[in-house]
Amino acid sequence: MRICLITPRPDHPVLAATTALLTPRHQVESIDPESEGDGVQEGTAVPGPLADVYLLKARTPRALALARSFEERGAPVLNSAAATALCQDRTEMAGLARRAGLPFAATRTVASLAGLADERDLPYPLVVKSRHSRRHDLVTRVDNAAQLRGLRSTWAQEPVVVQEFTANRGWDHKLWVIDGRVFAALCRSELAEEGRGPTLPLELGDLPRGWQDLVRTVGAVFALEVYGVDVIDAGDGTPLIVDINAFPGIRGQMGAPEALAALALRAARRP
Repeated sequence: MRICLITPRPDHPVLAATTALLTPRHQVESIDPESEGDGVQEGTAVPGPLADVYLLKARTPRALALARSFEERGAPVLNSAAATALCQDRTEMAGLARRAGLPFAATRTVASLAGLADERDLPYPLVVKSRHSRRHDLVTRVDNAAQLRGLRSTWAQEPVVVQEFTANRGWDHKLWVIDGRVFAALCRSELAEEGRGPTLPLELGDLPRGWQDLVRTVGAVFALEVYGVDVIDAGDGTPLIVDINAFPGIRGQMGAPEALAALALRAARRP
């Protein structure tokens, strides 16, 4: 089989480990979408024979356009360009999740942070995030109006989503899924006063009852096969989903490269 990685980082740990598993019997190559010609944006770049499957480990507009071009020519892409793009728009993400009955944080959209800062009687504390998920975007807890106004100098015109802060112990449950197989870890929330800390291992048996089924349902709702779900415990094991990511890093999870390699081969063999 010929497997192609759409990524600027084929040396990413999970991709490198997956490549090592596949290369004894299969051909693995990579495409950096940012290095392709201008035609990538129109989906006209990279002519020639198609790979048997593409793994989309990038989320930029050029990467999505490239993935769409392969899909239009009949190649399988994991995850699809449409599913990946959906997870980049936090407004659309929240809307779909809540329509599907998932316990996703109540979310409203504001055209700009400046417009939010002009509102009165906001129910602090708030969680404010860039509407469009990307590297170095805005994700912060805001405790008062003065703190919100302080964000204007950098983020005034940024479209944002707003969520009421849900009291919790300050830990995110990082749940990753590859083709239905769940992996888990604990990570100090970036909204916690202590800030981000190391990622800690978490046994699946230590998850509250029903959480594994919940994150598998997310995959079905969002048409994802490789994805991550950030969940907080809102009290007594009650889950609250705060983020969904297409093809996250899944670092340090024993068995993840094997699961990804098996998924790639299975997708490549699909008629």
